[in-house]
Amino acid sequence: MTQDDTVPADDPADDPAAVALGGPDGFDHRPVMLDEIVEVFASVPAGWVLDATLGGAGHAAALLEAHPQVRILGLDRDADALAVATARLARHGERAATAHLRFDHLDDAMEAFSIDRLAGALFDLGVSSPQLDRTDRGFSYRHDAPLDMRMDRREQWTASDIVNGYDERELASVLRRHGDERFATRIARAIVAARPLESTTELAEIVVTAIPAAARRTGGHPAKRTFQAIRIELNRELEVLPVALDRAIEQTMVGGRVAVLSYHSGEDRIVKERMRAAATGGCECPPELPCVCDAVRTVRLVRGVPRTPREAERAANPRARSARLRVVERIEPTRRDGAEPGRS
Repeated sequence: MTQDDTVPADDPADDPAAVALGGPDGFDHRPVMLDEIVEVFASVPAGWVLDATLGGAGHAAALLEAHPQVRILGLDRDADALAVATARLARHGERAATAHLRFDHLDDAMEAFSIDRLAGALFDLGVSSPQLDRTDRGFSYRHDAPLDMRMDRREQWTASDIVNGYDERELASVLRRHGDERFATRIARAIVAARPLESTTELAEIVVTAIPAAARRTGGHPAKRTFQAIRIELNRELEVLPVALDRAIEQTMVGGRVAVLSYHSGEDRIVKERMRAAATGGCECPPELPCVCDAVRTVRLVRGVPRTPREAERAANPRARSARLRVVERIEPTRRDGAEPGRS
């Protein structure tokens, strides 16, 4: 096959992990919506802000520079990224602490550093760190690599176990749920027929051939949704997100803020749902009638709709194009009628 008649020219925005890396350590990158993130945390109380997806520490370093009242507790599943970030934040001394943990284990990190409450939390979701473009990690369809895709290499399960182990129905379900792939059944059938598969190149080629020719010419690389879906399934990204987000909100002090950058619809749906649940207390009473369920609100939505990057950033940074920023601020627990919980 040739690229001209089967696959559109590569666009770095197709694959957030494909943004070019710079610097000697390979971790230099442009943090998405950096100015907006710095602004979000300008008003938080003095204390620890959780960077739940530390990556190259771009957001964390900017927050430490801009806000003297802020300290950073940074978590990352990737040991390589964490080592670089820890070194970069070292000059801030005791204002920065890091831990090799997945973000739903934030309580463990807080306990380890004797942190009672958070002044805020930041989640930069998905393949948010450019180190994941390294060819040996298997995240990108652009490089020939083993089918790995583990964010945490301490885990034994790899993408190969999914690609070569799931049955056709399970594979199709993963592609639909995590990739919004309309050709999920065709792709799953082609993967099963071609197994065993060993490399990212093999997988990408199977996906390309499974998709109708007309569909290959539009919408970016045909394999992008399949790779995204397998990565999300393997790393349980959408499974642990609501748990972590709920806990971060619970652990944040009044006046603190929780901000989330998401990059695809599955992430954003969860973020919107969990933030609105905290903002309404789960109240399902008709808005035109008094609340009778005693639901308790714990946050306010800083904006009713998500913020998106400015046009200049979208043009300069392909990864920013699909970003959505949602923010909530912790408030004193209140009922919908404004009364304190337990009072009528």
